[in-house]
Amino acid sequence: MAKLNLRPLDDRVVVEPQEAEERTAGGIVLPDTAKERPQRGTIISVGPGKLLDNGSRGTLSVAVGDLVIYGKYSGTDIEVAGKDVKILREGDILAKVL
Repeated sequence: MAKLNLRPLDDRVVVEPQEAEERTAGGIVLPDTAKERPQRGTIISVGPGKLLDNGSRGTLSVAVGDLVIYGKYSGTDIEVAGKDVKILREGDILAKVL
């Protein structure tokens, strides 16, 4: 993967969403308008952590390379270097896939 020239701030992470399914379990091909929004992705960049009241930084519970599940309409979609990515707060992440 090419180096990403994007560093999120505070407790935000940059996620590369997985592609939406193109077929149903029964084999029906879905048009673009019927595809579900992806809710899984791989973290490609993390911020330094939330600034706490005492001046220190909180640690994030996710790291670069983790596969995560997030809310369907969470975060902000942007395009960086020709790739569609999503910027989320750590709190928008629902689970880490083990």
